[in-house]
Formats: sequence, structure tokens, C-alpha cells
Amino acid sequence: MPTPSSLSPAQAAARLEEFTVIDVRAPGEYASGHVPGALNIPLDKLPEALPALKSASARGSLLVVCASGVRSTRACEILAGADIEAVTLTGGTSAWEGDGRGLDRPAGARATWPMERQVRLAAGSLVVAGLVAGLRFPAARWISAGVGAGLVYSAVGDTCGLAAVLAKLPHNRPSRAVGDLDATLAELQR
Repeated sequence: MPTPSSLSPAQAAARLEEFTVIDVRAPGEYASGHVPGALNIPLDKLPEALPALKSASARGSLLVVCASGVRSTRACEILAGADIEAVTLTGGTSAWEGDGRGLDRPAGARATWPMERQVRLAAGSLVVAGLVAGLRFPAARWISAGVGAGLVYSAVGDTCGLAAVLAKLPHNRPSRAVGDLDATLAELQR
């Protein structure tokens, strides 16, 4: 499958009004700051949003955003498989903000760490716990080995099972201030 088209933050900002912007991060990450006007459809909910996204793409271009560009590239591949054209923001919201562009933050929404930071904390904690527990129970070192193997698989497969699990934790779920998927889909249908 060909690599999806991408735009730099400057290119995207110059044409922002032309796009329906879709942020595919977890709701907690979205609440911590998103490209102005972006709608939140987490990557794991993308398949159920395809009909609404197809409708939105018929009216204009889709710009898909995440924290760094990895999830938005994957989302563009999923959309392309459904014959929906979309472009990704190179470097994601990190590059957008690093380029001096502001992020919107919903009033009353709780902010969470970016998913990549949550994964690093969880993986590191599990490795250390496995090593410490391994001092008393040698078999516990397999926890560290399992996390290491999972990280290698994550890099090779360009997917992250730990991120998928962390996205389901309560602090990464939508708050009332952010809204829910049904409201987002209804907005896309307008």
C-alpha cells in the first residue's frame, strides 16, 4: 500500500479551512490540546466512523492528525482501504505546536499525557518491576523479557498493543466536555 500524502504544519495551516480535521488520538490526549477545529475519532473507533467520514470526504478534504504522525498515517491507510482520500499532518500535534501554532483545549476537559509517554512509563515500570521481583523470584524476569519482546514487535509491526490497552483506561476515555463518538459522527454528517 502506498504511503499516504502528508502536509507540513505550515502547509496544513495555510489551507486549514479547506479540511475536515480528524484527530485519531485517545480522547484524553485530544483534550490536552488539538489542532483548531479538529474532531476526535480515536483510531480504534475509525472502522465504525467510515460511513460518516466517506460523507465528509465527499464535501472536502480530510486531514488526519495524531501526536507524532504514526497513528494518523495508519488511519490514512485504513481510510484508503475504504476508498476515502485523506492526508496526514507530518509530525502531528507535536510538530504543529513546535512550529509555533496554537492548540485548542476544551474548557473543563481533563488533560492526559500523550500516549507515547504513557507507553514509556508503563513499559519501563513493568521492566523494572520484573527485574526487582526477579531478585526474589527468578521467573519474574520473564515479565521484563515479555515487555522487551512486545516493544520489538511494536517497532517491527508499527503497532502497539500496550497503547491499545492504555487507551481503554478511564483517564483516556472521553469526558463530557470532550463529547462522544456519536456526537462527532453526527457533526460529520451535517
